[in-house]
Amino acid sequence: MEKLLIVDGHNLLFQMFYGMPSRIVNLDGKTIQGTLGFVGALIKIIKMTNPTHLVVLFDGEHENDRVELFSQYKANRIDYSQVKEEDNPFSQLQDVYDALSFMNIKYTEIDELETDDVIASYVYTYEKSIEIVISSFDSDFFQLINEKVYILRYRGQNTVICDSQFIKDKYSIMPSQYADFKSLTGDKSDNINGAEKVGIKTASALINQFGSLKRIIDNAEIIEKQSIRESIIRNKGRLQANYKLIKLDNRAKIPFTINELLYNYNLITTNEVLKGIGLK
Repeated sequence: MEKLLIVDGHNLLFQMFYGMPSRIVNLDGKTIQGTLGFVGALIKIIKMTNPTHLVVLFDGEHENDRVELFSQYKANRIDYSQVKEEDNPFSQLQDVYDALSFMNIKYTEIDELETDDVIASYVYTYEKSIEIVISSFDSDFFQLINEKVYILRYRGQNTVICDSQFIKDKYSIMPSQYADFKSLTGDKSDNINGAEKVGIKTASALINQFGSLKRIIDNAEIIEKQSIRESIIRNKGRLQANYKLIKLDNRAKIPFTINELLYNYNLITTNEVLKGIGLK
C-alpha cells in the first residue's frame, strides 16, 4: 500500500534538541545533539511507518497572516535570535538539512503561510489516493484525521498513533469537530484563549449537544448553565476568530507533487548519515 509520511520538521527538531539528556559535541567540539536526535528519530519513524513517499517541512521566517487576525498569536514563543548558539536548536538546522539531503529525502522551508497549512493541503489533495501519516505533536492536526489519515506522536517505544478512535476516546468528539472544540478551549501553546468557564469536558458536551461551534454560538441563549451561556455570548467574537486561526484548509500551495516524494529506505544508519555530512 502506498503511504505518504509528512514530518513536521521544526516540531521534531525541537523535541530532539530539548529531549536529549545532555549537550552532545563531536570530536571537533561542535554541538550535534539536535541533529543526532533528529536523524535517529526520523529513521525510527520511517521504520515504524514504511512510507513509499516522504517529505519533511519546516517553517520559514516570514510574516504570518494569522497575526493580522490576532496580534498576540504565538506571541508567547521564545525569540531565538536572543538565545546563545549552544542553547539554540536553530543553530543545528543546516546540519539537519544536510542530513536530509544525504538521505535523499525531500524537504523545504515554507515561505508562505505555515507548515500546518501546507500539511493540510497535502491531506486535502491526496487523502483519497494514498494513506497519510503526519509526524508531529501539534494537536491542530487532529482535525485532519480520517480513515486514511493518522497522526504519529513519536516517543520511542511509547510512540502513539492517533486515529479517529483516539480522538473519540480522549475528547468524546469526532476529528472533524476538533477545530470547533479547540476554539472553545483555546490553545496555550499558540497563545489563544478560549471562552472562560469552558474546559475540555464542557466543550465536548457543548459540541455533542449542538454539533459545531457555529451552532453553539447561534443557540447560546438556550445553554442550560448560566455561567457557560454568558461566557459563550460574551466571547462570541473571540470564538469566531479562534476558529479562523485553528481551522486548516487547502489554501496553501504544495511544494512537491506526490511523484516527487517517492522514497525507499535503504537501511542507512544514524552514524552513517552523521559521518556522511562530516559530523562524526
